[in-house]
Amino acid sequence: MTTQLVAVLGRGVVDPDTPFLLADDAGLTRGDGCFDTVRVVRDDAGTRADHLERHLSRFAHSAAALSLPAPDLAAWRTLIAEALAAWDTPGEAALKLVLTRGPEHRPGHPTSYLLLTAADGATLARARAGLRVVTLSRGYASDVFAAAPWLLGGAKSLSYGVNVAAKREALARGADDVLFTSTDGYALEGPTSGLLVAREGRLLAVPSGGTGVLESVTVSVILEAAAGFGLNPGRELLRPADLLAADGAWLVSTVRGICPVLTLDGTPVPHEPELTARLARAAGF
Repeated sequence: MTTQLVAVLGRGVVDPDTPFLLADDAGLTRGDGCFDTVRVVRDDAGTRADHLERHLSRFAHSAAALSLPAPDLAAWRTLIAEALAAWDTPGEAALKLVLTRGPEHRPGHPTSYLLLTAADGATLARARAGLRVVTLSRGYASDVFAAAPWLLGGAKSLSYGVNVAAKREALARGADDVLFTSTDGYALEGPTSGLLVAREGRLLAVPSGGTGVLESVTVSVILEAAAGFGLNPGRELLRPADLLAADGAWLVSTVRGICPVLTLDGTPVPHEPELTARLARAAGF
């Protein structure tokens, strides 16, 4: 069975060992590019890519924010279909779409490719059972991106060094993940996840826009379904202490899924397993 598949726009599926990225590609040397990640599931019903159109729309939004050429979404759909047809591994996988500005010595030739990688079931199960989370300051106020769009708030940029460093810091502190906070004291998002909080009959997400928080596809899908299980959806800024008095809090991501926050900076966070299961079902997990 395949554990990783590579496909290049304009070429189709290639051998994973095929060289196609040049040494001066701006995505490699400067993180000058964007990406998006889609959950893929292969089961008895076939192979599907969850919420693909929403992810393609966000991919195009990220490209526009970085002043990259608009992705040819029809061509991307064809490439994705070819990759899914070639995928033969049961279970869950991550489909990563990548667009960079391309090699510096050849301006105007963006690099476009995808990676389809099998997910580790044991790792997913551990995360979905619950996370020990620590707060780390992102170093910005909660409204800084409103006046500074060049900071690329809400874009899935390839510049991921800070996110990876935050994950390492969490592990060094004996935790599983991070909740970024603003300098004015609000909870924002995880390095690779969005935040959901249930409190007082409401299901709340962090506003995007001026906060710089990424518009999470999975969070949006769950909010749209929230009324169906008795919660009023909304978006507002909360402080980390609010999570401790909530009915539940979750870090939500495309592939990892709906992961309850069990502790925040060492303090227990309320957790209702049945509510977690409802959120997961709403998102298709």
